[in-house]
Amino acid sequence: MTHFVLIPGAGGTGWYWSRVLPMLTAAGHEATAIDLPADDPMAGLVAYADRVVAAIDGPTDSVVVAMSLGGFTAPLVAARVPLRMLVFVNAMIPLPGETAGAWWENTGSDAARTEAAKAAGYDPGFDLDTYFLHDVAPEVAAEGEQYQRPEGDIVFGEPCAFTAWPAIPIQVIAGRDDRFFPVGFQQRVARERLGVEADVLPGGHLMALSQPRALADQLLRYL
Repeated sequence: MTHFVLIPGAGGTGWYWSRVLPMLTAAGHEATAIDLPADDPMAGLVAYADRVVAAIDGPTDSVVVAMSLGGFTAPLVAARVPLRMLVFVNAMIPLPGETAGAWWENTGSDAARTEAAKAAGYDPGFDLDTYFLHDVAPEVAAEGEQYQRPEGDIVFGEPCAFTAWPAIPIQVIAGRDDRFFPVGFQQRVARERLGVEADVLPGGHLMALSQPRALADQLLRYL
């Protein structure tokens, strides 16, 4: 039995994984969706990693799955506990010592987002509906409103303090319809930073809400 440890993105709400988690447990595995203290102005990446490590609770057959900003927590966890695998989903993949605040310019994220918007004919000006909720069912988006919380600034200035990626399998999943991190951008970053070819699935940035079956099936295929 594998333990899937599911790290959310900005805002830190474990609810984000609410559609995927039961599909993993129905397949006979354990799954834990982490709630991160995103609205605590003093809680940075180390505090986030502490929360994840506590949920793993010692050596286990664990697969850490990190979404978006959660990509900056994943390597800190991998440096502290043995894992079976790391999986990044529409994620910010850091370099050792990089900050999440610097990641945008270092990777060319904003330019890639704007270029993709102009090519596809939607507004390059950022708003939640266009970039996060465009393929999420309205009733699911409405359910999630009560779980939303702001992300503390401290996380964007704290260096991701790891020295190297662990010698375990690392997978990258990119949403074909992601407007925030366009798929071509994600594929380039995965190659440059991990030497990994991203697996492309249907779905936008919030793939776990819009395409939970496709995402759960892909996670199970990695085992």
